[in-house]
Amino acid sequence: MKIKTFAEVAQNYKAIFFDSFGVVKHYSGLIAGVKDTFQFLDQAGIEYLMLTNVASRSPRQMADGFANLGLPQITTDRIISSGMMAQEYLRYKVRDGKAVYVGTENSAHYIAETGLQIVSIEDLDLAELDDINALVFLDDEGYDWRTAVNKSINLLRKKNIPVVVANTDVAYPVSRGELAMAIGGLAEMIEKIVNKNFIHFGKPDGQMFIYAYQEMLKRRQIRKDEILMVGDTLYTDIIGGNKFGIDTALVLSGNTQPKNAKSLIKNMGIKPDYICESIALSTPEL
Repeated sequence: MKIKTFAEVAQNYKAIFFDSFGVVKHYSGLIAGVKDTFQFLDQAGIEYLMLTNVASRSPRQMADGFANLGLPQITTDRIISSGMMAQEYLRYKVRDGKAVYVGTENSAHYIAETGLQIVSIEDLDLAELDDINALVFLDDEGYDWRTAVNKSINLLRKKNIPVVVANTDVAYPVSRGELAMAIGGLAEMIEKIVNKNFIHFGKPDGQMFIYAYQEMLKRRQIRKDEILMVGDTLYTDIIGGNKFGIDTALVLSGNTQPKNAKSLIKNMGIKPDYICESIALSTPEL
């Protein structure tokens, strides 16, 4: 498949769904050329939303982070996170009691806003579980993984409660050539150990795409064939967009490395409509 510049691709659509990490920014800040890209989108009248498998920060915190990096146009109403999807489930399906969370205090706001009481996995007393009604995996850093894993396993052995995974990412890039395990990978491991089906939110789950499409319709009347999904990961961004029935563009600035892209596409059977080096308007040196 021929690699195209993002400008060639973007001009064919009226709206674009972007993944965040690996597409707009990475471990050292904004990806080269991104500011010019969003100026181009604004000038061309192309709408956009951020669809991110993030449950570690609120939309307000994420919008502030983009503003600090020089992208104030990515406001809270343009951000749709997997944490928001998990929050909606908890609000309607777990109406009382306490929810135990795996993650940082910043991530716990998604649960706190539902009105549920919250307990960090580190602070959980396994002898006092009567009012524990849910376990939620939110974040991938800031806590002792061994403690989190062992206590989560023993909690689920002692009590039959719903388990919500608010970020399905199994790994994320920490440098140009290295990955680290994300909360989705940790949750998958525990899911196998306890032999229980968890409730997963975020890409590639269709709920996020349905929600994003409904939000886009509030901005303008648009058909699905006029929307492009842009992501750096085949098994979340690209397959999610494909299943939802919108065109997809794989960028090689994050999880998927240029040297591995063609073989991964062939071996996984997940085919994007386009491949771009990045979302820069011209092809940069990676």
